[in-house]
Amino acid sequence: MKNSIAICPGSFDPVTFGHLDIICRAANMFDKVIVVVASNKNKTNSFTPQERVEMIKKCIVDHPNVEVESFDGLLADFAARKGAKAIIKGLRAMSDFEYEFQMALTNKKLNPEVETLFLTTSAENMYLSSSMVKQIASMGGDISSFVPKVILEDILKRINVNK
Repeated sequence: MKNSIAICPGSFDPVTFGHLDIICRAANMFDKVIVVVASNKNKTNSFTPQERVEMIKKCIVDHPNVEVESFDGLLADFAARKGAKAIIKGLRAMSDFEYEFQMALTNKKLNPEVETLFLTTSAENMYLSSSMVKQIASMGGDISSFVPKVILEDILKRINVNK
């Protein structure tokens, strides 16, 4: 896809190997991928948007065509402003699809120029979520197989197991 820009949105609180799998696969398909750390007022986040941006940047250094930004607003507007033609969403299970399908239709209505593409997660990441990582870390469990080593300490410092 010549001069193609895709957006990969999410809360990434924190970023996991599942997220990175989708981001890296998108980076192989598009000229430029903008990872968008989105604000979700319905979620209580453990990390600020800027902290999440910095963690993702640490994890994607081998992908020069991937940029990371935070954004608070309508994703369809962000896509239009950046000239993106695709929104990439990862799906773990059918339960993800219903919500993501609704969002895809809404984004298409708001911005007819953008398409939503769904990438199924790799089998080894089907169960993985940021919430699960935080829960395991808060109980003193080992999360090293769920998140990159480069951000492991950042997560463990924030998710204090002695709370």
